[in-house]
Amino acid sequence: MLKIKRMSEVVGIKVYTDSGDLFGVVEEVNLVDNKIDGWRIVVSRESGMISVLGGARGIIVPHQFIKAIGNIIIINRNAVPVRTEEEDLPLEEEELI
Repeated sequence: MLKIKRMSEVVGIKVYTDSGDLFGVVEEVNLVDNKIDGWRIVVSRESGMISVLGGARGIIVPHQFIKAIGNIIIINRNAVPVRTEEEDLPLEEEELI
């Protein structure tokens, strides 16, 4: 049986990645033409994702990356930006000139 949720019921629930990591909490649902376009998610401090986002408070996840909605929301891991090793390395002197 299909259960229908109201948008007001979804705001404030926890968001996890499909690998089981806590990501954050739903802050807002973006609608376009009465269809869900994206989800504004505030990143949780416990998730450790704040360093990856470079100081941003959260992200907007397109609806296509949502895998499941219930007592929690599960998002595809590909929706989460990943810091590469190249970004972590300091610039060499040649690159500074």
